[in-house]
Amino acid sequence: MLFLACFFAFFPFRSPASPARFTEQFTANWLFSKSDLASAMMPDCDDSNWRKLNVPHDWSIEGPFSAEYGSGNGFVPGGVGWYRKHFKLDPVQKNKLVAIEFDGVYDHSEVWINGQFVGARPFGFIGFEYDLTPYLNWNSDNVVAVRVDHSRYADSRFYTGSGIYRNVRLVITEPLRIAHWGTSVTTPEITVDSALIRVETTVENHFTQAKPLLLRSDLVAPDGTIVGTATTLGSAAGNSIQTVVQTLRLSHPHLWSLQSPQLYTLQSHIISGDKMVDETETPFGVRTVTFDANKGLFLNGVSTKLKGVCIHHDAGPVGAAVPDKVLERRLRLLKDIGVNAIRTSHNPPDPALLNLCDRMGLLVMDEAFDEFTPSKHKWMVHWSFGMASHYGYGEVFDQWSVTDISDMVRRDRNHPSIILWSIGNEIDSENDPFSDPSLGNNYHSAGPSANNIVKCAAPLIAAVRSLDQTRPITAALATVAMSDAVGFPELLDVVGYNYQEARYADDHVTFPKRVIFGSENGHHYAAWRAVETNIYIAGQFLWTGIDYLGEAMAWPDRANGAGLLDLCGFKKPIGWFRQSLWSDKPMVYLCVHLPPVNRRFTAAEHWNWPSNTTVNVACYANCPEVTLTLNGKIIGTKKSSEAVDGVLNWQVPFEPGTLKAVGRANGQDVCDYVLQTAGAPRRIELLPDTTQVRTDGKDVSQIEFRIADENGVRVPNADAEIKFELTGPAKIIGIGNGDLSNSENCQGDTHRTFQGRGLAILQITGNSGTITLQASAPGLAPASVIVYSR
Repeated sequence: MLFLACFFAFFPFRSPASPARFTEQFTANWLFSKSDLASAMMPDCDDSNWRKLNVPHDWSIEGPFSAEYGSGNGFVPGGVGWYRKHFKLDPVQKNKLVAIEFDGVYDHSEVWINGQFVGARPFGFIGFEYDLTPYLNWNSDNVVAVRVDHSRYADSRFYTGSGIYRNVRLVITEPLRIAHWGTSVTTPEITVDSALIRVETTVENHFTQAKPLLLRSDLVAPDGTIVGTATTLGSAAGNSIQTVVQTLRLSHPHLWSLQSPQLYTLQSHIISGDKMVDETETPFGVRTVTFDANKGLFLNGVSTKLKGVCIHHDAGPVGAAVPDKVLERRLRLLKDIGVNAIRTSHNPPDPALLNLCDRMGLLVMDEAFDEFTPSKHKWMVHWSFGMASHYGYGEVFDQWSVTDISDMVRRDRNHPSIILWSIGNEIDSENDPFSDPSLGNNYHSAGPSANNIVKCAAPLIAAVRSLDQTRPITAALATVAMSDAVGFPELLDVVGYNYQEARYADDHVTFPKRVIFGSENGHHYAAWRAVETNIYIAGQFLWTGIDYLGEAMAWPDRANGAGLLDLCGFKKPIGWFRQSLWSDKPMVYLCVHLPPVNRRFTAAEHWNWPSNTTVNVACYANCPEVTLTLNGKIIGTKKSSEAVDGVLNWQVPFEPGTLKAVGRANGQDVCDYVLQTAGAPRRIELLPDTTQVRTDGKDVSQIEFRIADENGVRVPNADAEIKFELTGPAKIIGIGNGDLSNSENCQGDTHRTFQGRGLAILQITGNSGTITLQASAPGLAPASVIVYSR
C-alpha cells in the first residue's frame, strides 16, 4: 500500500445513496433441534418441524436439571444441538462481501453455509467472523447451519450454558473494507491541555487489482461535535491487508473516569474514487492508568483503590443468554454498593458487558482462561469433592490459546474500562494440575511440573504485547510460593494474589518492584483492611459480586452463593455490609446474624422471630453514629469506633413491631433503615423495574413478585407457588427466586417464592402493544401489572 499524503482537514466526497457498511442483527427466526442429524448442514435438510426461536439462546437453562449432570456446570444438560437460519439477499449486493459474526457459541461450534463448511471454533467464550461470500445464492434461499457440541457437559468448573448464547450479525461490505476488529485507538500522550490520539486501521482489499483509497478518521467528542480529522491518501494492492497509522491532536480532552465516563467516537471512512466504500465507529476514552509497586493504582493521576468484584457470565434464571438490560440492572446495583471494578471471571465476557462498563464508569480486568493444559478438575458430584471430569479448554489449549487471546485483545482493546489483561485464573492451583517441590509434603511428583506454567504463559504474553502495550498483563495466582519457585510472577506486569493477604507485607519487602493486588478475595473485613491500610496494594476483587450457577455443592444445590447479589439480582445482607465499607453515600442497614452454614456467613433481613428470643441485631453503617430503636423506644446509640470487624451489634429481646436504625453525621439524621414484623400473607405484589419497553425484540421488563401482608410488608417465610398469566407481545424468558437449590422450570408459568419473593423477566417479541402479567396463588389476593411496548 502506497500512501501519498497525510493531513488534518476535511475531504469532500459524494454521499452514498445507501450505507457503505450494512450490519443486520441476525438474531431472529432461527430454527433449532437438540439432536445430531448427519445431514443438518445441507440446504435440503427437512427442518419443518424444528423449533423456531431467536438467539441468543441457551438450551442448558431449559433443563431438565438432574443429579446425573455435573455439579461444576450446575447440574444442567449439555448435548449436541443444531441451529439453521434461512435468508435471502438482494442481488444488487452480489459483488459485495458478506460475513457472519458470532459473539459467542458454547462450544465446539462448526458453521456451514449452503452445505459448505466455513469454520470451527472450540472455545465458547470468544467471538469470530466467517466470510460467506464464495458460497452464497443471490437469486434463491440461503441456509446457514451451526452445529454446537457440548456433549462433554462436565467441561467447566462453573456454568457455561449451551448454544448460540450471544449475539449474531450479518455484515455486508465492499471488497475494500476495514477489517473485523481492525481499528485500534490509543492515547500515548495526555495532558490537561491536549491528548495525542494514535489510530491504527487495518484495511483489507479483496479485489484482485489495486484500488485507490482515502482513509478519513473523524474524532467525535462526547457532545457529538467533530473535533479533529486525519486523512491518508494512498492505494491498496490487490488481495492485500495493510495497516494505516494516523495521529490526531485533541485539545482540552474530556477524561474518562469513574465519576464521569466521557466517551469519544472515532468514525472511520474509506473512500475510493468518489464513493464511500466503508465506514465504522469505534468508541474510546481518554484516560491514564498507572500501577506503582509502592503506591498502588492511579487513574488520571488520582490514587484509586480497586473495589472490585468477580462475576461469571450467567444471570441466574436466564442462564448464559443474558439481555443487556439484565446486565445493566446488576451492574447498577453493584455500583450503588460502591463497586468500581469488574473481573470477568474467568473468560472473555459478552461485549455488551464491556460497553456498559465504558458507559457507567467501571474498571475491568479482562480475563482469558481458567486453565492452561492439562485441564483442571471439573467436579461431578460436589464442589471440590468426589469424582472429577478432566474435559475442558486444556484439550485445545496448545492449538488455540494464542489465537483466542489475540482475538480477545483485538476485540476489546478500545474499551477505556479495561485496565488489565489477565492471561489466566489460578493456573498455579496446587496439584490441579501442576506441582512443584516447593510444595513440600504436598508435592506430587507424578503431576505435571509447574515449570509448564511458564512455558504456556510466555506465548500468551507475547501475543498480548504484540497487540497492546498500553495495559499491564496479569494473572490471578492461587499458590504464589509455587509460582515464585518457577518464575511465573516475573513474566507479569502486575501480580494478582487470590486469598493470600497474609503474604502482602512480606512479599512487598522481598519483591520491592512487584505490583500486588487482590485478584480474588473473601468478604471478611480483614481482607479489605489489608487493602485499605497498605498503600502499595492496588485493591481487591471479591469472590463474588453475584451468585452464579455451577460450582455447586451436592444436588439439589445448583449454584454458588458467594455473591453480594443473589441469582435474581436482589441485594443480600453481605452486599449491604460491603456498601457500608465502599460507598460514600450515607447508609445504614439492619439484619440479624445467624450461625454460619457450611462455614458461610448467614443473616436474615426480617423482624419475625419466636417469642422470648434474644437475637443478635447487626448494623452496617458508614455514619459516625447510629441510634437503634424498637417500637419507638431507644435501644442504644453506638459510634462507628465501637464496631467489631466493621459491624455494630446489639443483643435485642424480640418484640413484634418496628426495629429502626438512624444514622447521624454532624448532629443530623442522614439515613435510616427499618425492619417491620410481617403479618400473615395476604396478597401478591408485582414490582416492575420499568413499564416502558422498546419493540426491538430484545428489551426486557424485570418484575419482582412478592408476598406481602395487609400492610405491604414482605413476608419472609412465605413459600407460595405463583401462577402467571401473560398476554400481549412478550414472553417469560427467565423466572427464579434466588434459592440455590431450586430446580423448577426457569421459563414456565408457575414458580415458588423464596424468602417471600422472586423475579420474572419478560422479553418483548418485537411488536408494539399492551402487555399484562397477572399473578395468582391460592389464599392470596392476585396482582397484575401492565407494561407498554412501543
